[in-house]
Amino acid sequence: MINILVTGSNGQLGSEIKALSKDYSYNFFFASKDKLDISQKEELDELLDKNNFNVIINCAAYTAVDKAEDDYDNANKINNDAVKNLAQISKEKDIKLIHISTDYVFDGENFRPYVEDDKTNPKGVYGETKLAGEKTMLDINPLNSIIIRTSWVYSFFGNNFVKTMLRLGEQKDSLGVIFDQVGTPTYAKDLAKAILDILPTIKNEKVEIYNYSNEGVLSWYDFAKEIMKMAKLNCKINPLETKDYPTPAKRPHYSLLNKAKIKKDFKINIPYWKDSLDDCLRRLEARK
Repeated sequence: MINILVTGSNGQLGSEIKALSKDYSYNFFFASKDKLDISQKEELDELLDKNNFNVIINCAAYTAVDKAEDDYDNANKINNDAVKNLAQISKEKDIKLIHISTDYVFDGENFRPYVEDDKTNPKGVYGETKLAGEKTMLDINPLNSIIIRTSWVYSFFGNNFVKTMLRLGEQKDSLGVIFDQVGTPTYAKDLAKAILDILPTIKNEKVEIYNYSNEGVLSWYDFAKEIMKMAKLNCKINPLETKDYPTPAKRPHYSLLNKAKIKKDFKINIPYWKDSLDDCLRRLEARK
């Protein structure tokens, strides 16, 4: 029997896993940050001593990219220290660990889609702490465990770019959106399904890293334009350069992820970004 602990279960990915859980014959235990502080090893030990988990899906993360610039300790506690606790306990108890990471471990200066073993070079605290968590997990090396790097996550749940665009599209006649940052959105429902589908077949001696986002390539500007088009909102989207919209944390200009490895190893199909956006807008009852 597959018994799964999902940490950070109230976030976008955790919520999508919860929504899909009824379709799978696994036993799930959903732990939000209020229920379980994964940075406290004693709390983890106590929970795992009482339950016979054989899989942990770590959806917990400090994702406030700009806030992290002035909040290193808290970002590192969740993105690195907590991952160390999970990796150690997974190794001790022979638990399969699936950890979610980010495109922000790269500097965004590539000219072709990033593969898993490309050189990392984060440009901010968020990326630095997420990379530190990856390295910690690789060092501890729990058996049958993987890291999945993803990008531009949005969902039916929580706060995200899609919901922000829908809200502003109702309120405003025009909006400026960044056109010189290129990548691919990730619909958290698609990532959740991929994780639950591949989970039984993950078998490796050393921690493997995989990339996952939807298929296609676009800018935030293109993404916003398509949201307005699908939702039939009369809000004009104007292209903005990154330099005209300064933020505390530097964003990668190019964060396209090559998904060949995860598709080859697990024989999965990844949906095209427009199809996934269509699905999300229908769930939000915003598709016109």
